[in-house]
Amino acid sequence: MVRLTVALLAGAIALTACSSGATTSATTGGNYSAEVGSTDLYAKAPQRFQIGVFRSSDQGVQLLTSGTIDIQITPFQGGPGTPLQGKAHYVGAPGTGPDTGTPELTDPSTARGVYEFDGTFDTAGVWQANVGFDVGGAHESLSTEFSVAAKPTLPAPGDQAIPSKNLTMRSHVDPVAIDSRAQGGAPVPDPELHRDTIAGAIAAHRAALVLFATPVYCMSQFCGPSTDALERIAKTGPKDADYIHVEIYANYDKHRINRAAAQWLLRNGDLTEPWLYLIAPNGVIADRWGPLFDPSQVMTELRRLAG
Repeated sequence: MVRLTVALLAGAIALTACSSGATTSATTGGNYSAEVGSTDLYAKAPQRFQIGVFRSSDQGVQLLTSGTIDIQITPFQGGPGTPLQGKAHYVGAPGTGPDTGTPELTDPSTARGVYEFDGTFDTAGVWQANVGFDVGGAHESLSTEFSVAAKPTLPAPGDQAIPSKNLTMRSHVDPVAIDSRAQGGAPVPDPELHRDTIAGAIAAHRAALVLFATPVYCMSQFCGPSTDALERIAKTGPKDADYIHVEIYANYDKHRINRAAAQWLLRNGDLTEPWLYLIAPNGVIADRWGPLFDPSQVMTELRRLAG
């Protein structure tokens, strides 16, 4: 079963966390909810904690976007661990509405994203995130629980990258297995992201940005914008780096996962995406982002590695 980090279904958004569901606050004109978007959180290493906020009402669903919100992260019910607190900043899906600087409710077709807080959990266990923000002249407070593991399940910074031989434009397969946007005989829209393999980049001692995403079938509506962002980075980024998009599905209708995607992301029948990985020239994972990333931050880290 493929589990998406963030699901946008039937006009309603639901951020799928790795533990319990989000709390909901009933207010005039709708219900506010917050839920964790990050997966594979683990202790004793810096983490990008991403959380989404949305309001549902008779008029549909709106997302909280832009600006910063207050956040406090504490061990659940007084458990062990050191609390974290500060401001979580907005990270929008690339190519969607700009950050206006102030939290506001927007239609998902206009802007969509999450709020990110960087910190380190000093112990594994169940934690609680409490967020607060002002919108429409009212203050809202929400909380939700999530799990932090002792170690990562997926490849993580400091690990040796898996030398996968992902599909490329030279592969003799249905183009839709290379990029799910190549539907109905359409060409692969971003061939420059499908020229190289992860194994090849590692063997050549080249830095690589590798995005695991399915632009058509990704229910979060984050994968398409993220793939487009990687294409833009590839055009302006260092020339001595490889830029690789790995499609999740070999055959969506038959629920067949591409081998490279499975090697990196499929664990115990569970797969989360999208994920962006930065691999250093020595073959070690330098960083990773999921579900969303800031293209300028990615470019800065890439230039540091590849020049």
